[in-house]
Amino acid sequence: MTNVLIASSEAVPFSKTGGLADVCGALPVELARRGNNVCLFTPAYPQVFQSGTPIETTDIRLDIPVGNRIVTGSLLVSRLPGSQVPVYLVQQDHYFDRPQLYQENGVDYKDNCERYVFFCRAVMESIRLLDLPVDVLHCNDWQTGLIPALHRIEYGQAPRYEQIATVFTLHNLAYQGQFWHWDMLLTGLDWKYFNWHQMEFYGRLNLLKTGIVFADVLNTVSPQYAFEIQHEPHGCGLESILRHRRHVLSGIINGVDYRTWNPQSDEFLARNYGTADWRVGKSACKSSLQAEFGLPEEAHTPLVGFVGRLTEQKGISLITEIMEQWAQSENVQWVVLGTGDPPYEQQVARLSGLFPRRIASRIGFSNALAHQIEGGCDLFLMPSRYEPCGLNQLYSLKYGTVPVVHATGGLVDTIVNATPEAVRSGEATGFRFDRYTAEALDQTLRQACNCYRQQPEAWSRIVETGMHQDWSWSRSAGEYEELYQQAIARAKEAVCV
Repeated sequence: MTNVLIASSEAVPFSKTGGLADVCGALPVELARRGNNVCLFTPAYPQVFQSGTPIETTDIRLDIPVGNRIVTGSLLVSRLPGSQVPVYLVQQDHYFDRPQLYQENGVDYKDNCERYVFFCRAVMESIRLLDLPVDVLHCNDWQTGLIPALHRIEYGQAPRYEQIATVFTLHNLAYQGQFWHWDMLLTGLDWKYFNWHQMEFYGRLNLLKTGIVFADVLNTVSPQYAFEIQHEPHGCGLESILRHRRHVLSGIINGVDYRTWNPQSDEFLARNYGTADWRVGKSACKSSLQAEFGLPEEAHTPLVGFVGRLTEQKGISLITEIMEQWAQSENVQWVVLGTGDPPYEQQVARLSGLFPRRIASRIGFSNALAHQIEGGCDLFLMPSRYEPCGLNQLYSLKYGTVPVVHATGGLVDTIVNATPEAVRSGEATGFRFDRYTAEALDQTLRQACNCYRQQPEAWSRIVETGMHQDWSWSRSAGEYEELYQQAIARAKEAVCV
């Protein structure tokens, strides 16, 4: 059994802006199920109190140094649903009682550095105040990047802290927590650490780099992404430090919570199905989805789905270009669900209006529709420019909705391209394209649609191979257990030295 404290700026069901929240809401539950002693720390945003999860107060008062001030906060406590995993909610209303987590109207909060310095120091102090047994401090993304530095510089020799190992998970290198150099004063750490080897990045404080430098071990959310970030452009300027630390860098694919994402039990589907009856089940779900979006109920027309952010990173520019071309010449239907950059939202809405029998969209997010698109579509598009891990391709596999993906990051690690050899051997699970261009997507999507229409046996084999895959959290949690043991061993070696 390992005592694990997971620190994250968001976690389902308490708060969410992206995949980080899904990971930190599911991984602790699976680790606990496997016999580990796990707790989670996350800020007490307003969303926390709207989650429907019981929350209790504690008598723990936090007096945290932030720069030259002492900022007072407190701890609330809850549990992750379906488990006994305690969730400690760091309450400080001036910092966290805001409409959104990190920004408003697309603009970051100006005091984000101060907010998460407070959170990181609150986590470190809470170990002592709660008398928590901790073997591993598992930190996630820049918002917790200061924790490994605090442990190494301030806490590492103190009783209860000296045997702690630190793990730092990089979910997306594009978000680094960069601030002007004077914010170094907020951290409370000596200016000597503001250098290009440690916390400084082109004259600015970089909290993601800080975590990378000071943590005992590092990981990302897929092996391919762990390789990509050691090189331009995916390293986002940090590729050299990541290459320097490559001996402690690995990749672990995120898991899927099959209690939620499973066509056999999904409450949002028109008809539940599994590997034995997927043709009947998906046919019913497809008809229902077409009716929901006002598309003609054409059983044999390929239905292509997309759920996600309407941003360049997710490949939406490629999708809109292909949709507009195909809507005028190809018998294919499209369903798009998401929000994002206003120009892309307007482009998707415009195409839906121009081609209502071919393209349907909802600008917004609906959990029910996201499930229905996975269940009702024949193909799922993920032409991401980069994708650290990706979850929708894993959902799609389970739902028999064949993914069409750009060969990057976790999409490479999880989708086996449908070459003739891979189809014959029963290994193919989707269609991949290498070059990030509309032409490459067009060619690959045509290949997929031709397979759907003209090669029913091959199509069935691809669908069923995907549905039999196991991308559960049980698999991923086992790899995290091994990573924790590596971190503990490295921390002990450092103490001996």
